[in-house]
Amino acid sequence: MTTQSIPKEVKTAVLKSVAEFNRLTFGDWEIEYIARFQGRHVYLDRKQFSSKGPVCRLTFSGKSSAWEFAIFKYSTQRYSADEFFFPGEDEVDGTVDGAMRAGMKAYPV
Repeated sequence: MTTQSIPKEVKTAVLKSVAEFNRLTFGDWEIEYIARFQGRHVYLDRKQFSSKGPVCRLTFSGKSSAWEFAIFKYSTQRYSADEFFFPGEDEVDGTVDGAMRAGMKAYPV
């Protein structure tokens, strides 16, 4: 099933997951994940103090437990769904939380 945009209730769930991950992982640090939505994609950026950078892109597959994952590659300045050999690839499990855990290993704080 191809979806042109992410349903509102799924966006709400993503934002809740990101907020909870930030609270449990970073606490009061000046570090957080930020979700941006565009069409079928959720872009997860990480803000650290005053800088922000891309970490990964998730593509909505129609199910909120089966996101397609693409890591941001700084070497090419692009998202790659074909990259499987990076620290944290074992965390990719189709969930938003798994994507954030993978991002923490791929791009440690």
